[in-house]
Amino acid sequence: MRDWFYNIGNAVFTVTKGMYVTMRYWLVTYRADRGTFTEIFEYPEKPVPVAARYRGFHRYDLTTCIACDQCAKACPVDCIYIGKERVENGKGFRVTNFTIDYTKCLFCALCVEPCPVDCIFMGATHDLSCYSRDGCIVDFSKLPVDVAWGRATINPTAVAESKAITRPVHVGPNQ
Repeated sequence: MRDWFYNIGNAVFTVTKGMYVTMRYWLVTYRADRGTFTEIFEYPEKPVPVAARYRGFHRYDLTTCIACDQCAKACPVDCIYIGKERVENGKGFRVTNFTIDYTKCLFCALCVEPCPVDCIFMGATHDLSCYSRDGCIVDFSKLPVDVAWGRATINPTAVAESKAITRPVHVGPNQ
C-alpha cells in the first residue's frame, strides 16, 4: 500500500514539474522585450547559427569522387543514386549524376563514413524549401560549380536552375 501512495505522489510531482516548465516557456512568449525570430537573426539574409556538429544538407565534391558506391550502399533508406560510366582510355569510372532524394534522407551521416576519398560530407544548410517533391531531389552533378563543390550553400534557386541544365558540371577525376 505504501508503494502505491509513493507512486501516486511521484506521478503528481513529475506532472507538476513538467507543467511548471511548460508554463515558464509559455509566459516568456509574452515578454515585451522578446522580439521576433526575424528581428534577431535577420533570416534569410544572415543564416541562422547552427552547432558545429549539425547535420544539414550534404556537401559533395564531384572532383574527388571515384564512383565507388560506398555511400549509396551505406544509406539505410536508399536515397543516394549514383550514375557512372566506365572511362574509355583509362581505369575507373566517370560520375554522370549524383542524386540525393531528400524526401527519404534521414540526415544520419552514415553515407559520410565509408567514403574513401571524403568527397561527401554533411553541411550546415538547414532549409531547402520547395513547392513540389521533385524540388527535393538534388542532382549534385548538375548544380553550379560553387554549389556542387561545396563552396556555397545549397539553396532552392540553385536546385531549380540545375534542373534546366542538360550536361554535368564536371565529368569526374578519371577522364
